[in-house]
Amino acid sequence: MAEPTRTPGDETPPAPPAPSIPEEQLPWLEELPPRKIVAELDRYIVGQEVAKKAVAIAVRNRWRRAQAPEEIRDEILPNNIIMIGPTGVGKTEIARRLSRLAGAPFLKVEASKFTEVGYVGRDVESMVRELVDVAINMVRTEREDEVYPEAEARAEERLLDILLPPTPPAPLPSPVSRPGEASREVGENRPLFVVSSKGDVTSKPPDADTEAQERRRRSREKLRQQLKEGKLEEREVEVEVQQQGFPMLEMMQPPQGMEGTDVNFTEWLQEMMPKKKKRRTVHLHEARRILVDEELKKLVDMDDVVNEALDRVENHGVIFIDELDKIAGERGTVGPDVSREGVQRDLLPIVEGSTVQTRYGYVRTDHILFIAAGAFHVSKPSDLIPELQGRFPIRVELQPLTEEDFVRIMTEPENALTKQYAALCAAEGATLEFTADGIKEVARIAAKANERMENIGARRLHTVMTTLLEEVLFNLPDFPEKHIVFDGQRVRDRLARIVDDEDLRRYIL
Repeated sequence: MAEPTRTPGDETPPAPPAPSIPEEQLPWLEELPPRKIVAELDRYIVGQEVAKKAVAIAVRNRWRRAQAPEEIRDEILPNNIIMIGPTGVGKTEIARRLSRLAGAPFLKVEASKFTEVGYVGRDVESMVRELVDVAINMVRTEREDEVYPEAEARAEERLLDILLPPTPPAPLPSPVSRPGEASREVGENRPLFVVSSKGDVTSKPPDADTEAQERRRRSREKLRQQLKEGKLEEREVEVEVQQQGFPMLEMMQPPQGMEGTDVNFTEWLQEMMPKKKKRRTVHLHEARRILVDEELKKLVDMDDVVNEALDRVENHGVIFIDELDKIAGERGTVGPDVSREGVQRDLLPIVEGSTVQTRYGYVRTDHILFIAAGAFHVSKPSDLIPELQGRFPIRVELQPLTEEDFVRIMTEPENALTKQYAALCAAEGATLEFTADGIKEVARIAAKANERMENIGARRLHTVMTTLLEEVLFNLPDFPEKHIVFDGQRVRDRLARIVDDEDLRRYIL
């Protein structure tokens, strides 16, 4: 199948340095040059330049591989990455932000879930099936966006047919009994035909029918105008919908951990069973949604969607495996760690390249990009089995966050905590403001708590901010002061008792 339609000239669009890319116009991930991928990640993640650069290069290499000659394209393997660093420094956030950039199917899985059910765990191949489902939804959404105006127009016509039902056909003339009346009525009811200059013969409707059709057309256009102006949204209409799902069949799903090959017997049985339809009385805006959904299903070719999705998975798919250190065996234990090493051995053929059966067909994993991450504070990457280590040739170490990093995290990203809490207070008509020394004090307390207790990285800022603003958020609806300012002294006064009390700090911060 051909590569997804993208013009090479759009890969480096000129743009000013500061503006952000709107959420609805997100670019195709692999079209961005590495510098722009890093710039997108910089909008939400502070520091960790080495990890951002490694991820940007690996992602861009997917596009470069697609431009390579056919004879060498299959030989270019993806550069799988392991990101190593303590919790809360941005490993998972990098994955989350990559998934927001559109185009490439992206899936994040936890490696630990494959060991949850003893030695069995979940089937490791299920990650590829889930990635295919993500790609199917992604491509179907793109196709639906393309034909949405046409689906809306068709749904509008169906709504007009419901609001103004078509006139029933005129009844046939009744048989006559007397010969004289028969000849007279046949002459009166005989249809008239019009012959054009080209020889086309069309029937001419009676004047009464023409007038009724014109009156009906005017009524339909008037209803169409009212629909567009939103005057009929609360009107109730009756629509015929297809019954979704069969409760008894839902109970036939295999239990978790026992998926095996993905042959979906439920879908097969639903196809075999007769489709049930029922009539529902709903408001017009709900009827429009139902009808648009039905028209989209008719307009989108699912075979084309499946083919495109499988192609994207094989050539552009990205799987982020989090908590990889949880399946690394610990050195010094007596005997092999069967469960953890078993997951590694199951993971090995998927990462090195194999063929996985899905409900939509077979998928090769040779060119799927795998990015793994783990804290590795107990085990080390060298504790993984050697074969799996060899499939992740690029290792990137993320640095622990400092007090200065905390200050940047609270001010620079577009989703900074101070901006989030300001938006929450604005919902109550209040203004929340942090001064520079107030932010520094919050960062100092968070860094100090990380030193004295478990280092949980930037997540410590959440606990400190929650404790700091608890009283304000609780009393905010009746708070007399609608402009709330937190400076360094106010932050110290609010958190001094907790910071100084060892027991309180342990359980609250």
